[in-house]
Amino acid sequence: MSNYYELLDVPSTASADEIKHAFRREIARYHPDKVHHLGKEFQEIAATKAAELTQAHLTLNDAELRAAYDAQLEAGVEPEAAPIDSPAPASTPATSRITVSPDSTEPESPESGPTPGSASTFSRERTVATEVVRRAAINRLRHAVNGAVETFEEPPMEGFEVVCVPTKSFWALKSLPRLVGRFVPFVDVAAVREAFALARRAPKDSRDVCIFLLGAVTAPATELAEAIAEQRRKPTPSGGKLTLIFVDTRTWKARVPEDAPPIVASLLAKLTSA
Repeated sequence: MSNYYELLDVPSTASADEIKHAFRREIARYHPDKVHHLGKEFQEIAATKAAELTQAHLTLNDAELRAAYDAQLEAGVEPEAAPIDSPAPASTPATSRITVSPDSTEPESPESGPTPGSASTFSRERTVATEVVRRAAINRLRHAVNGAVETFEEPPMEGFEVVCVPTKSFWALKSLPRLVGRFVPFVDVAAVREAFALARRAPKDSRDVCIFLLGAVTAPATELAEAIAEQRRKPTPSGGKLTLIFVDTRTWKARVPEDAPPIVASLLAKLTSA
């Protein structure tokens, strides 16, 4: 059965600081800035999820409310959630509260879908949440590409949701690199290897390829650095250089190799200001 702890992805023994950190991590996925490019349906889903996360945070961060909630869980009783717009306890920092959009829809009723709180509902909500973040991240990257590159083509490329092949100017000595983007829920060694493998399938036009790997959760930095270094030592069929730029979709900060082409800085400037 899903509950507030599962919603925040923390154990039932989590401390107040751990709950606060988890709330900030999860709520960032549904911030209006990350979903404003999406359709109204996904904006409403994000607003509803943000409200649910806020209620979970308010409940678990109040000692009395949490004790009552835990007692209901232990007794096997479906906990009754307080109204989403109920006042925050005095101990809750004002900065942790969010405003729910007034036109957001109510959660699905029991008659129209799986029973609220069921494992299938929790799994479905997780899938929807990931899709909301994915679409927001990809749309933001596309917007940045449009602002950073004057003219380009968008040929399909397996495994990448964003593909930009800048048009070469007749006075340019070298073509600008191919820019490709891919979103993954978890950036780990496997994700890095897969991104490089897909990039090596780029057309053999000798262009360099810059891979923008978007994600909100990452493996330790040392593991990722070793995986990237390993992949960059491998030959590329097209003859061009492969550069991977990891972008944290929670903060939009990026890890950029020192030898990255200048176009990367221009695109990241657009991305962080979007």
